[in-house]
Parts: sequence; C-alpha cells; structure tokens
Amino acid sequence: MKKSLYIGAVVYFVLMLLFFVVHFMFRGDAQFFRITMLMNAFVLPLIFGIGAFFSVYLYKKERGSITFLEALGKSFVPMFVAGFLFITCVYCNLNFIDTASKKVLNQQYIESYKHSLQEEYTKAKKVLKPNTEAYKELETKYQEAQVRIQYKEKQHEDMFSAYYFSLVFAGYCLFFLLLSLILSGFFRSKVSI
Repeated sequence: MKKSLYIGAVVYFVLMLLFFVVHFMFRGDAQFFRITMLMNAFVLPLIFGIGAFFSVYLYKKERGSITFLEALGKSFVPMFVAGFLFITCVYCNLNFIDTASKKVLNQQYIESYKHSLQEEYTKAKKVLKPNTEAYKELETKYQEAQVRIQYKEKQHEDMFSAYYFSLVFAGYCLFFLLLSLILSGFFRSKVSI
C-alpha cells in the first residue's frame, strides 16, 4: 500500500509540475483554454496510466504472482490519490490564489463555444438549401444557442466551481476504474486448475 501511495504522490508532483509549466507559459496566450483542455484530454490520462502501470508492475515484480483484485487495487490507488490531490490543488489555485487565470479561462471557454457554434452554423448553412424545413430548423437552433450563450455571459457562469470540478473528478474516477480493470486483466497471474 505504501508503494502505491508513493507512486500516487510522484504522479501528483509530475501533474502539478506540468500544470504550472502550462499555466505560466501559456496564461497570456489566446489559446490558453484550448491548450489546457488538450493537456487534460491527452497528457494527463497518459501520466495517470504510466503511474498505474508502474505501480502494478513493481508489485508483481516484487511478489511474483498477483491476483486480479490485488492488481486492481495497486493500479487504482495511485491514480485516485494523484487525481484527488491534483483536482483539489488546481481548484484551490484557480479559485483562491490566481483568480485572474480563472477569469481568462472562463472567458475563453465562452469564446470557444461561440466560435464552434458559428463554425458549425456556417458549414451547415452552406449545405442546406434556403427556405427548406431543415434550413428553418437550423436557424431556430442557432438562435436558441445564441440565447444560451448570452445567458451564460450575463450570469458569468463559472466553469471552475466546486460542482464542475467534482464532475471532472467523477469522470477521472471512471477512467481510473476502466484503466485499472484493463491493467488487472493484463497483470493477473494465470492459475492452472
């Protein structure tokens, strides 16, 4: 158990280092939101996976054989520890320490939402024929989406609240469970009957 916690702490420190590198290098960039989303979608799962892999690998190397449940625990615990600490620290940083970055990220979220909506609308408008039912439906949905965006802007919707962070952590936990199941199946020792 201690090794799993230690590996979880190492993964956490790697994640925090990566967070601060991205945070300080790209904070003034117009693509700050996009860069952080790409990091969360592709780099973080890779780091979590590497940590879980090494946790199970080192345990199996030490013990020789390992059951499915042992492998499940040894892969899940480091990811859970690192994920919980990481989410908590990022939440505290954005909500209590660096609120300016939070404002920038919220604004860039709205801008990316507007941009993707406009892009989809323009593409669909080129394909559809004017004065058709589908064209009218597109116009109606576009207007509804514009109203939603204006509402989000007016309400100053906070995408970095405790509620949204808990949803992100729940998604991470689902990923941790799925990856742990895969690693457990891969590392478990085969028993002959």
